[in-house]
Amino acid sequence: MTDPRVRAATVLPSAPGNPTLVGRVWAPGGGPRLVAITGEVLTDVTALGPTMAELMSHDDPAGAVRERLGSATGARTWQLDDVLAATVREADRLRGSDDDPEYAETVLLSPVDLQVLKAAGVTFVRSMIERVIEERVGGDPSKAAAVRDQLKQTLGDSIRDVRPGSAEALSALEVLRSNGLWSQYLQVGLGTHPEVFTKAPVLASVGHGSDVGIAEISTWNNPEPELVLVIDGAGTVKGATLGNDANLRDMEGASALLLPLAKDNNASAALGPFIRLLDADFSLEDAAATTITMRVEGQDGFVLEATAPQSEISRPVTELVEHTINRRHQYPDGLVLYCGTPFAPTEDRGAPGQGFTHADGDLVSISSPELGTLVNRVTASEKAPRWSYGLLDLVRDLEAARSAK
Repeated sequence: MTDPRVRAATVLPSAPGNPTLVGRVWAPGGGPRLVAITGEVLTDVTALGPTMAELMSHDDPAGAVRERLGSATGARTWQLDDVLAATVREADRLRGSDDDPEYAETVLLSPVDLQVLKAAGVTFVRSMIERVIEERVGGDPSKAAAVRDQLKQTLGDSIRDVRPGSAEALSALEVLRSNGLWSQYLQVGLGTHPEVFTKAPVLASVGHGSDVGIAEISTWNNPEPELVLVIDGAGTVKGATLGNDANLRDMEGASALLLPLAKDNNASAALGPFIRLLDADFSLEDAAATTITMRVEGQDGFVLEATAPQSEISRPVTELVEHTINRRHQYPDGLVLYCGTPFAPTEDRGAPGQGFTHADGDLVSISSPELGTLVNRVTASEKAPRWSYGLLDLVRDLEAARSAK
């Protein structure tokens, strides 16, 4: 079977239409470059940036990209198939290395650069219940099934259609509190304010084809496939992509104060494959109505596949954006916002009652007809390529490129 990481037909959106897609590559000798995708060809559009954050600050990024493609005679191009294959080769070569990564070939990068990496949590009822379970079992997966059954019997579907922050939701929280069932996760899932946290530092995310990291200290963890919005410094959504907000269930279950440890580890934030820019053919409403499919393929023959409509989200994505960037808190270089996951895999992978957890080498595919497919191989965060390319390096490379003109 062909590796799904290297198949252009799999990576690109499958829905009809003419999407405006942009991303980033690393070109040896040239550093990070902005690219736009036409068919299966990547064209250098760095002149519109030179950073993705700058491109997103355009009033109409999609229009600017299409205009640039129409006049980009002589611009450097790459075949997508070649770049995908090189990305996987470099991931294999750098796996387990303690050296600072130096790419020998042109590879895909995460499609964002200077944007802050934020994530909303507990935005789907299914994942909210699983967070409550983690909390009640203290991160012990062997106790999860019994608590899951208890919560289903107690809560049923009573909170599934309740709008967070509404009078009905706040009343339900009081009833839960009076019955000893209050939880911090129910508070952010049903209350006035959503949970929004910093997923990773600027420039720390990994792209399609790279390894995604799960810390070695964890024995209970899972992928978190999510719709991700790309937002400019004024708070306007300019595009959308897919993300894997990889999570350590045992760490967060032991204490919510360990959320940074559960969420922010080397290579734990994956984004891609590309950003689809909003335009006349693809609106924010279209992005919010997509359907996401998750597939996990293990080297042990284990296969897990599930599909969920983004429309099951409990808070509109516009509300999540408004809670994240506003007069109270600004992000002048823009941000990306993971919108929360509708998935919480509970299938036993090993011993009965142990539920799902990752194994080294798992391939995680996250797909949307409108956004394409993000595929990453699971490795230990300690074995993923070191994150060594920071803001000083980016500034240095941009200055070198400017001086070379």
